[in-house]
Amino acid sequence: MNPTPDDPVPVKNLEFKAALLLVAMVVLLIGSGLYVMFARGMFEDTQRLVLIADDSEGVVVGMDMTFAGFAIGRVARIELGNDGAARILIDVPSKDAKWLRTSSIFTMERGLVGGTRIRAYSGVLDDPALPDGAERTVLRGDTAAEIPKLAASMREVLENVAALTKKDAALDAALTNVQSATERLKGPQGAMGVLMGNDEDAKKLVLTIDRANALLARADALTVRMDSLVNNANKQVFGQGTDQGGLVADARITVQQLNGLLAEARTSLQKVDAVLVEAQGIASNTREATTDLGVLRGEVESSLRKVDGLINDINRKWPFARETEIKLP
Repeated sequence: MNPTPDDPVPVKNLEFKAALLLVAMVVLLIGSGLYVMFARGMFEDTQRLVLIADDSEGVVVGMDMTFAGFAIGRVARIELGNDGAARILIDVPSKDAKWLRTSSIFTMERGLVGGTRIRAYSGVLDDPALPDGAERTVLRGDTAAEIPKLAASMREVLENVAALTKKDAALDAALTNVQSATERLKGPQGAMGVLMGNDEDAKKLVLTIDRANALLARADALTVRMDSLVNNANKQVFGQGTDQGGLVADARITVQQLNGLLAEARTSLQKVDAVLVEAQGIASNTREATTDLGVLRGEVESSLRKVDGLINDINRKWPFARETEIKLP
């Protein structure tokens, strides 16, 4: 059968081209997947961080963990521990792990609007770095969970306000007492009546104040009399304001007379001292003479001993006389 002009022209190597197109599509898909994986950090060197929470509601795989507003980690897996606590496994790139320290704090916040956010806070960057596989307890901050507590607190406050403002409440009685005190302030006794509670006690207090004023006046008069007595005593003792001397002036004159007598006695004693000095000189001369007499007596005794020895020698040689005693004049 011969082909007609209306028949399509056959494409050469159609099967090969179709296969090449399929291979290109597969390579394109694989490249796109690899790029996405690379863009999400699948080929980066990471370290594992395990956050332990009592509830992982709102946390999904792939969620970012931020530090100072920048994503430094990603949730890789969520599992339930043997103790019933949720374990959130986070992969942190090694280049961003320097921001995590042993003193870092991790929080999981859930607001009224938006999803759950995991954040890291490092107050002291000089602390040791967080090791690989470290486990930390995450702090939860759930705004929605605080709403029932806030509503209960508001309800309690409203009940207290209602209890205060009801007719027979303590606040109503206090306002009534304030009004009564205001009316008493406008009365004749004024603030005194408010303080004392009734008019009779206020009058007694006024009377007491008047008596105290009278006592103060008498005390002033007594003070004036005491001043007069003190002035008279000064005149009598010190002679102030008088022509005659007082007791102090008389005592001063007596002391001056005693000083004169003491001066005369001192002069007499000086004369006696001179006499004693002369007597001491005479005594010293007498002592020197006595010393000279002692020396003279020693010399005489020595001479006598020599004479006695000479006589004894003569008697031994010429025994004319037997009486050897020598009598001193």
